[in-house]
Amino acid sequence: MIVLAGADLVLPDRVLDHGTLVLEGGRIADVASGTRPIEAPRDGGYRDLRGHLVLPGFVDVHVHGVLGVDTLDGDDAVGAIARGLTRFGVTAFCPTSMACPPDALRRFVSSVRRARETPDPLAARVLPAHLESNFINPDWAGAQPVGCLRLPPSVRSAAPGGQEFSADEVLLAIDEAGADLGTVTLAPELAGGLDLVRRLVSTGHRVSLGHSGASYDEAMEAVGAGARQVTHLFNRMSPMHHREPGLAGAALESDDLAVEIVCDGYHVHAAAVRVAIAAKDRARIMAVTDGTAGAGLSRGSRATLGGRPITVGETALLEDGTMAGSVLTMDRAFAFLTGPAGLSLIDAAQLCATTPAREMGLQGHGVLAAGAAADLVVLDGRLRVVETWVGGRLVFAAA
Repeated sequence: MIVLAGADLVLPDRVLDHGTLVLEGGRIADVASGTRPIEAPRDGGYRDLRGHLVLPGFVDVHVHGVLGVDTLDGDDAVGAIARGLTRFGVTAFCPTSMACPPDALRRFVSSVRRARETPDPLAARVLPAHLESNFINPDWAGAQPVGCLRLPPSVRSAAPGGQEFSADEVLLAIDEAGADLGTVTLAPELAGGLDLVRRLVSTGHRVSLGHSGASYDEAMEAVGAGARQVTHLFNRMSPMHHREPGLAGAALESDDLAVEIVCDGYHVHAAAVRVAIAAKDRARIMAVTDGTAGAGLSRGSRATLGGRPITVGETALLEDGTMAGSVLTMDRAFAFLTGPAGLSLIDAAQLCATTPAREMGLQGHGVLAAGAAADLVVLDGRLRVVETWVGGRLVFAAA
């Protein structure tokens, strides 16, 4: 038994001042007020956390890398990212890949599978992967490699380096991934896009709409076909207009769509974040980082994204200046939401933990409550991560 005593606890409905958590068997056994005495464990598992904040561990459903490691870097890339993310309070995440050739996709999925089948006891939980797929609109590709993009029907063409592969080969690699590949981002307005949405939904995948110039009507057709998520709302999609709301308008209106928002204040202005929250229930918004291997590195550092060089600045940039993901970490996303965005601690915890946990099907995660998984993050007064706990195990402690 472990007792975490004296911290302010961010519960689903309130902040409990000077509360106590009792952890046992990988779960939260009890949540107690500071006035209720808790017997200290005889084995020394008592931690005085007065002056700190405890909230459910962060769940990042869109992250490409951290601390110099990219998801496409090789066999242990995902495992290394799982270890690195704990210092930023992440207790579960979806490894996310760029559009890539089928062989690279298979290597990525193998790295995901290895990390899931043999979990590191000092790492974040590895959830089914997120593929920002080959089936996105080249006009809205952003940092995605245009040479790897395909139309949903079988159209054979050459990728950079002389590699040749078809859409069918990409779909075969997706099928082979099975349960280790969960979310697929695509542009529904492409020829054959709606059929692809139906196909992926029928095989158990979660379809997210993104990198898209879809009209409002096209987006709503995709919702009817089974799409349930929107990738980094407002970014790499046609701007919302009062006469043509587009994908962004559909995302804000439809209760069937959960949306990701990159919460760094750079990708999306704080006012736009507040507008999205006002338009949608907080239970349908997920804070994400879209973090790259540059996340956690110092300004001016160099890293890669899908094998392409990036430079760390206010965000991550390709050599031609194209914005390429972010350098955001989830602790800073939480700080942005409770600072410039003006959210309460409770609402920010919902966006960073509760909603993404539920959307990813994690039962008993994303909340501080008796019986829930003991996935926690401890923050100091500056909202910096002091400790991260996964399944009742201390996986990161600041020096």
